[in-house]
Amino acid sequence: MGQLENMALFIAVVESGSITKASERLNLAKSAVSKRLQELEQNLGVTLINRTTRSSSLTEAGQRYFKQAQLITDEVAELNAQMTRSQSKLSGHLRVSAPLSFSLHHLTPVIDQFCKRHPELTLELDLSDAKVNLVEDGIDLALRIGELADSSLQAKRITQISHVLCASPDYVSEHGAPITPDELSQHRLLKYSQQASTSITLTDSAGVVHTPNLTPHVIANNGDVLAQMAIAGHGITLLPRFIAWQAINDGRLSVLLPNYRLNQFGAYVVYPATRYLPQKSRLFIDFLMEYFGDKPYWER
Repeated sequence: MGQLENMALFIAVVESGSITKASERLNLAKSAVSKRLQELEQNLGVTLINRTTRSSSLTEAGQRYFKQAQLITDEVAELNAQMTRSQSKLSGHLRVSAPLSFSLHHLTPVIDQFCKRHPELTLELDLSDAKVNLVEDGIDLALRIGELADSSLQAKRITQISHVLCASPDYVSEHGAPITPDELSQHRLLKYSQQASTSITLTDSAGVVHTPNLTPHVIANNGDVLAQMAIAGHGITLLPRFIAWQAINDGRLSVLLPNYRLNQFGAYVVYPATRYLPQKSRLFIDFLMEYFGDKPYWER
C-alpha cells in the first residue's frame, strides 16, 4: 500500500478510536490494520499512537500528523471530484442515518426518486431514533430533527418541523378538552422517551410562556406508537406534525389548544465538519432540500 492509503487508514484509526473499530469500518482484518499502521510509523521514523493492551492515545507527533493528513486527503478527494464532477452518474456507497418514523412516512419516496436518478450509487440506510456517532459508525450523513447539540458536526437545514398537541375525539368526549395549559395536568400524557422533560412549553397570544407538567401514562421511543395509542383514546400526546397530519386531516385526532404556539424545530442533515463533503453527499442534501422545501406538504 502507498503512503496515501496508509495515511487514510491512520485517520480512520484516530476517528474510530481504536484499531478494532477502524478494522470494522474499513472491512479489514485487525492484524492488517495494525501492520499497516506500523509500516507508516516505520517510514516516518516516529511513533504516532501510543498503544497499550487497554488504551491508545495520539503522541504529539501523531496529533500534528493527523491534522495535516486530513488536509491532504481532503484535497486529494476534492481534486478527484473536480475531475469527475462533469459526469452525471454517481457511484460508490453512501451511508445515511435517519429517524425511523420520519423515514417510513416521508423519506421513502425521496430515496425512490434519488435511486432512480443515480442507479449506480449504493445507498445504505440506518433507521433509528438513536443518535449515532457518525465517525465511529462510518456514517456519511445523518438526518436529525430538533435542536442540535453543540458538536463538531456541520449542519444544513432541510425543512421545518412543527409539533401539535392532540388526542382522539373519543378521549376528548370522555375527559373533555383542556381550555388552558394548566388544565393539561389533569390529563394523561403519552410521552416520547427521548424527550427528557414531562412538561410541555406553550406560548399564548400575549407572549406568555406556560410549562405545565403532565403525568406520563405511556412512554415509548417511537412517535407512531404514541400516535396509535392516542387514536385509541389512551391520552394526550405531543407529536411532530409529520406523524400526526393525516390522522388530524381525517378526524382520528383532534388538535388541542390550537391558539397556543408550540416550539418549532428544524430537520437537519449533519456530517463531520473537518472532512471533505463528497459529491454524492452534496447532491443528496440538495435533493432533500429541493424535495421538502421550507414549508413541506405536511405543514400546509
